[in-house]
Amino acid sequence: MFELLGIPPQALFGQLLLGLINGSFYALLSLGLAVIFGMLNVINFAHGALYMVGAFVAWYLMQYLGIGYWGALILTPVVVGALGLVIEKTMLRHLYKLDHLYGLLLTFGLALILEGGFKYQYGVSGQSYPVPAALSGGTNLGFMFLPFYRGWVVALSIVVCIATWYAIEKTRLGSYLRAATENPKLVQAFGINVPVMITMTYGAGVALAGLAGVMAAPIYSVNPLMGSNLIIVVFAVVVIGGMGSIFGAVASGYLLGLMEGLTKVFLPEASNIVVFLIMVVVLLLRPAGLFGRER
Repeated sequence: MFELLGIPPQALFGQLLLGLINGSFYALLSLGLAVIFGMLNVINFAHGALYMVGAFVAWYLMQYLGIGYWGALILTPVVVGALGLVIEKTMLRHLYKLDHLYGLLLTFGLALILEGGFKYQYGVSGQSYPVPAALSGGTNLGFMFLPFYRGWVVALSIVVCIATWYAIEKTRLGSYLRAATENPKLVQAFGINVPVMITMTYGAGVALAGLAGVMAAPIYSVNPLMGSNLIIVVFAVVVIGGMGSIFGAVASGYLLGLMEGLTKVFLPEASNIVVFLIMVVVLLLRPAGLFGRER
């Protein structure tokens, strides 16, 4: 079996798979952030906490209602999205005409409250969540072992990202959303209820975080810190892709996940900072991000 720079192929492709899995979560979470920022102009720091809430909702459904992974995959985004609707209607709606900093501070405080509440209840120890029986096990590809569930996570995240991009960029509803961010009064003159559209957009954005939480539950332990451990990296991904750029969020998520995986193979000590190093370089050369538009 060949080796690349002295690295066995099993180790190389195994780390690339881990990087692709991390990239799948980066892409899903940064996609939700990009949707919310692009359509609402809000920097949603509570996104990581809502991702954590999604994982706990899936765990609650299994623990107390006997609803397994497949049911949670449908119900959890609905529950987290409904929570997002409440947050937007009761809190964020009052901040749209103010500076971005107010929305950032509000959502940061909300993230601390959610994380603190779950930490008070469960501590920092993780709750286990089983892999669904239909996706247990894996297959030997010769050059690496591919667990079925991890392959499913990558495939589902790609489908969700493409579907979201298509809905925003290629459908009439998406064109209304984009127009509402540029000229809400004109869109409202055509009989479209812009406040309701904005509320639903925020709900959809955080529903993506809830979906990512369900997908993450069988891979990582369900614990109150899982969102805060990830959100800083996700924000870096969004900045690299370009704030508000749907395609940039998705492409950067996967590419940076793979880059992180490669770094773990060839320079493990730099794997935790490679995303931030790339962010610094991108901001120096292109402040709007790789796919962002200059304002």
